[in-house]
Amino acid sequence: MENFTPYTALIGGAMIGLGALILFVFSGRIAGISGIASSALFSSDGHSWRLAFLAGVIVGPLLVGALITDFSYSTPELSWQVVVAGLLVGVGTGWGSGCTSGHGICGISRLSPRSVTATLLFMLSGVVIATLLH
Repeated sequence: MENFTPYTALIGGAMIGLGALILFVFSGRIAGISGIASSALFSSDGHSWRLAFLAGVIVGPLLVGALITDFSYSTPELSWQVVVAGLLVGVGTGWGSGCTSGHGICGISRLSPRSVTATLLFMLSGVVIATLLH
């Protein structure tokens, strides 16, 4: 448990929840990344807020990295497993009518049975795959 950081995880989770709440209260939209990204790329309806949201998702961590000197993170090494996993996540978000953030953060908070089921399934799948690979 060397990477266990409960305080930063709690602060980060609260900020994600607050961002999702603000988006929902002021626009009635769900903060699901896959839906926002696909609509930003393939739709002209309400394009600007989606681009601003995606820019914030990209620029936010860069700003934190620039402002906090001891900020560090690691990324997985690119391998065929990572590519396959990414493709499966993309297909799954289409089949599941949303992504992990949409179902896990916004759907569960709205007590959506579909989101609770989807979140349980992708968490269970992640645990099984991680266990098999390691």
